[in-house]
Amino acid sequence: MSRPHPDKRLFTPGPLTTSRTVKEAMLHDASSRDEDFIELVRDIRRRLLALAGVGPDAGFEAILMQGSGTFAVEAVLSTALPRDGKLLVLVNGAYGERMVEMARRHQIGHHVLTWEEDTPVDPDQTRQALAENPSLTHVAVVQCETTSGILNPVDVVGRVVREAGRQYIIDAMSSFGVLPADLTQTDYLISSANKCIEGVPGFAFVLARRTSLEGTRGQARTLSLDLYDQWRGLESNGQFRFTPPTHAILAFAQALDELDAEGGPKARLARYRNNQQVLSEGMQNLGFTPYLAPAVQAPIITTFRQPGHPRFDFTRFHQELSRRGFVIYPGKLTREPCFRIGNIGRLDEGDMHALLAVIREVLDVLQIEAPIHSPSQSA
Repeated sequence: MSRPHPDKRLFTPGPLTTSRTVKEAMLHDASSRDEDFIELVRDIRRRLLALAGVGPDAGFEAILMQGSGTFAVEAVLSTALPRDGKLLVLVNGAYGERMVEMARRHQIGHHVLTWEEDTPVDPDQTRQALAENPSLTHVAVVQCETTSGILNPVDVVGRVVREAGRQYIIDAMSSFGVLPADLTQTDYLISSANKCIEGVPGFAFVLARRTSLEGTRGQARTLSLDLYDQWRGLESNGQFRFTPPTHAILAFAQALDELDAEGGPKARLARYRNNQQVLSEGMQNLGFTPYLAPAVQAPIITTFRQPGHPRFDFTRFHQELSRRGFVIYPGKLTREPCFRIGNIGRLDEGDMHALLAVIREVLDVLQIEAPIHSPSQSA
């Protein structure tokens, strides 16, 4: 993949490195009330449902929402839960915890099941919680919890939730577009423009079961995050209720074209998996230790333990990489110091090898001999 621009390469879960042509798509102005733009939004909504594997008559709707992915998650929770509803949140990372905080802020009744950050959520424990708590009406989970990069078994959990007669919400922020999720088991699936579809930040979207959505009329707790009213606005005249991020939407349409050109979700997933494998093997050769077991590692972002070497300073490590044009993420775990490296975006195997070479160079700058000692090897 040629990269004729001087941008830093973003090894993050979003915002992420985008193609030149996606950026160029934003070099145009569009009126939100112009028929061409309205038709583009309609087309994007159709394409998102097709990407999820459902046709126009399957009973689902695609709703675009201004703001980051968190805005759309909050729109779903604050709209979908009735005043007498109660939410079960399955938590094994910071983004599950964020949904708990949303429930608190909106005074939504909730119950929390928590697992360690290196452990997938458990469908059997979910089934038991639903059986013991008949007041629970909705269940929410994160598919790929980018706190660690762990993959949760959302389809198995979905079958448990449907069998129990509850509604199901999936935060598929960092997974939609490459990792499959059975929409037919779901009431609300949420994702964002600037993740695996490789668009730019500016809006998120919700794929909602129409019958579930229709039952939310009048129960939203906010004006701007009213998912039902946003849907009705798009259905009535094709327009957003408030000013849409027109340039980000133009870029997203181009990003969808490029996903198709690459061969669709399976081809992109293969690239991301190869990125993750190259990165993980290379980092272990340098002496870094992955946080997750391979069986639960998603190909989206990889967490590594910070080594116990006395000269390893993550802040300087991060700064030296950035100075050389490579940006990684600090850790988000609560139990131990880690850092994260994203495998998604317009990156390929060559980019992963380039990053590994620069990491080796930075270790030399820090006067740390590779392979570096892992915490378990340090005295």
